[in-house]
Amino acid sequence: MDLIVRNARLRGWETLQDVAVGGGKVVEIGAVQGRARHEIDVEGRLLTASFVNPHVHLDKALLAERMRPNRSGTLEEAVEITHEFKRHYTIADVKARAARVLEMAVATGTTLVRGFADVDGIGGLTGLQALLELKREYADLVDLQVVAFPQEGLIRHPDARDLLGEALELGADVLGGFPWFEYLDDQARAHIDAIFELARRHDRPIHMLVDDAPEDPTTRNLEYLALRTIAEGWQGRVCASHACALSSYNDYHARRVITLVRQAGISVVTNPHISLILKNRGDHQPIPRGITRVKELLAAGVNVVFGQDDVLDPFYPFGRADMLEVASFTAHAAHLSLPEEIERVWDMATEHAAHALGVADHRLGVGLPANLVVVDAPTVVEALRRQGPRRLVIRSGRVVFESRTESRLIRAANPEPATGRAAREAR
Repeated sequence: MDLIVRNARLRGWETLQDVAVGGGKVVEIGAVQGRARHEIDVEGRLLTASFVNPHVHLDKALLAERMRPNRSGTLEEAVEITHEFKRHYTIADVKARAARVLEMAVATGTTLVRGFADVDGIGGLTGLQALLELKREYADLVDLQVVAFPQEGLIRHPDARDLLGEALELGADVLGGFPWFEYLDDQARAHIDAIFELARRHDRPIHMLVDDAPEDPTTRNLEYLALRTIAEGWQGRVCASHACALSSYNDYHARRVITLVRQAGISVVTNPHISLILKNRGDHQPIPRGITRVKELLAAGVNVVFGQDDVLDPFYPFGRADMLEVASFTAHAAHLSLPEEIERVWDMATEHAAHALGVADHRLGVGLPANLVVVDAPTVVEALRRQGPRRLVIRSGRVVFESRTESRLIRAANPEPATGRAAREAR
């Protein structure tokens, strides 16, 4: 055996267990009697499958460190600022920024990431080439799926179509889409049609950003995407991010669309950080939350997960690539606070997110890949509440991150007893 994690708290187990790892897989769970080259006692902390981030724009990450402020806070100004940098992208610069984010992700327990790179006539293939190089260079730490993403549209920027084909020839893992950014509904449908044509030609899964305008209940990209997915037989190979407009549909129509999405086997990726900051910001009170209908989608059997989306870029001024933080945001924004709902949030960050990315068996079990995280908390609830450090991160059976922080509260040797007003307030 290569590694034994001792005295771990596992979900669904009453007592502490040991987890033994060998050959990159979990080989035993229980009171492990043997010895290993490397043994770590985690003293009752929670051990689970590692986190998955199914949606992050790595090529734009950390641009806020050097850009002018987005003073309106709008999508339009964010796109404008991005153009200023994208025209001058270099492979070295994109790699340096994206690598820092991947390292943040690994340090917070994420070992599987789907990273988007813009592919268009402004930045060309630079961002994509950078991420493909990074995928190879960081393969020992993280599994990176690279998405070729037409940020500027296909009808508005027709040169992007040929560039997407080149991106897939270069080795992009996933074909992105951005239909709602087109000017007209017919153009949005033509965008979706073109993406499916490319996906079939190159045999690639699809990840589209759809209906990201909760203020507009007339946008209908998600239902057309579902119909095309069924018609093309691409069930289980399509993700749809945002789908915020679904929240503004009337209930009858929303139920019809949700049924279509379930039949199409589409995984929906909500990104609560960016939605809560960017959406409906110009509305008067009461202001909607701006995220999709998470609970209704879950109840219908749709695979709903969540992503970080942006890290310190023109669209979002925060972000730590920490999926535990995103899990907390999702639980709050989607009202997922009952015991079984909190456990489901954890599944959304791990096994269910991996399923959305086409990765099976991303869970803790004998014979399964050892991609694991130890959180400084005894339970899922406490992990979400405390947002503590990740004590251990394991990728393919190898420890890739370890944290050994120490903190203590220092009291006076002989504290004075409270008197007067302080005493009354203490009582």
